[in-house]
Amino acid sequence: MPALLSVNQLSKSYGSRRAVDAVSFSVAPGQTLGLLGPNGAGKSTTVSMICGLLRPDSGEVRLGGEAVTAGQAAAKHRIGLVPQDLALYDDLPAIDNLKVFGALYGLKGATLKRRCEEVLTLTSLADRAGDKPASFSGGMKRRLNIAAALLHDPDLLVLDEPTVGVDPQSRNAIFETLEALQRAGRALIYTSHYMEEVERLAQHIVIIDHGKVIADETPASLYQRLPAKAALKVDLAVPATQSLLDDLQTLDGVVGIHRHENTLQIALRTTADGIDVLQWLRVQGIDLLHFASAKASLEGIFLELTGRSLRD
Repeated sequence: MPALLSVNQLSKSYGSRRAVDAVSFSVAPGQTLGLLGPNGAGKSTTVSMICGLLRPDSGEVRLGGEAVTAGQAAAKHRIGLVPQDLALYDDLPAIDNLKVFGALYGLKGATLKRRCEEVLTLTSLADRAGDKPASFSGGMKRRLNIAAALLHDPDLLVLDEPTVGVDPQSRNAIFETLEALQRAGRALIYTSHYMEEVERLAQHIVIIDHGKVIADETPASLYQRLPAKAALKVDLAVPATQSLLDDLQTLDGVVGIHRHENTLQIALRTTADGIDVLQWLRVQGIDLLHFASAKASLEGIFLELTGRSLRD
């Protein structure tokens, strides 16, 4: 399928610092692409260049074959941006906020009224249309931001850290809205430094670190890179000694160990290796307060590639 969006060798520097360094990737119609990286990795700068808000030093962005540039309004009109910082008028009712943004997109009359009703329904805010955002929770404000970005029915929706400062219940409401957009065939770019969010939404993942693309593939392909396919979380009655950890690390099937106080997170080659680890701990006379198995996280691949956490 031909790409809807093509990002080709984008670069941007601020003084001597290269914020984005020859970044390339593409997004197909109806695809959700997760753009991952820690704070300062270059995600927001990349998003600004994709949306035509920032001129790259080199490289280009094309949407449907048409160049997206800082001065090119037609291509930019096909993109909806949900910025990291809220862009709302707190003292205007939600419906009036949308009318203001709709007018900026050139919408008016019955078309504007219809689109306002549709995006409020999609974001589950129809019953709060007459209320001011000042009375909204952080999650409701984020959903109204999404509604505003969808008014002009864009081909591509770009969401820059849309769950910052949002409680778990509101985060799930945002995900449900985005999943409805996916089912409708909307192309999305979702930037985050939370791997679990991108795992839920994206069919393709691009990881950026220090302005460079270090991975560009499907979640399934990324899983194949993981040295660990499972994990075992163990709560000990007393802290583990360094000698115990050294011996545990030598066991066949143990890929790595992370210790936090009395809790061990043990990365395993397979789920079955967890049984051997538990039996070994019992033989050593270790008192276990609790243990649980888990699927290895894709964040492990980021640690393998960069040596640091997504949230560093």
